[in-house]
Amino acid sequence: MSDDSETIQPPTNLQNKVEKGGPGAVDLDAIARAEKVIANLAGDYINWAKEDLIKLENAYAKLKKGDGDQKELLLGVFNVAHDMKGQGGSFDYELMTAVGDKLCRLVEKLDKIGPKEIEKIRVYVDAMQVIIGHKLNGDGGKEGQQLLMGLEVLVQKS
Repeated sequence: MSDDSETIQPPTNLQNKVEKGGPGAVDLDAIARAEKVIANLAGDYINWAKEDLIKLENAYAKLKKGDGDQKELLLGVFNVAHDMKGQGGSFDYELMTAVGDKLCRLVEKLDKIGPKEIEKIRVYVDAMQVIIGHKLNGDGGKEGQQLLMGLEVLVQKS
């Protein structure tokens, strides 16, 4: 059996994502200016991510403590992880986007919170700490791939 699958890499800059010319087309100069602004903000991303990690740790601590409505506590974790997921890709931290997405998908599926679920969430929070602490931008290279594989193994075991 042959594998005829094809991997398609989406464009990574704004100019490749929009229609050029014609009615309703986007101004290419405006796109270039926007990309420049994003590039200039990239240096601030680590600081923003560190602030978000503090928020994520606080949301996790509340969830672990178990005081309050479980759905609301999970939503707190989800919201911060979702924000971090979105920002990661914008600032060349695709690994953060991947881990943040996995955390969001986990939280969405949970119908109850017990020790196993708390531990799974902890693993993802720790992984996000590693990504920012080691500044694993892009896909994180070899270290990033090992992190993703380790996450899969740990989460499947629990």
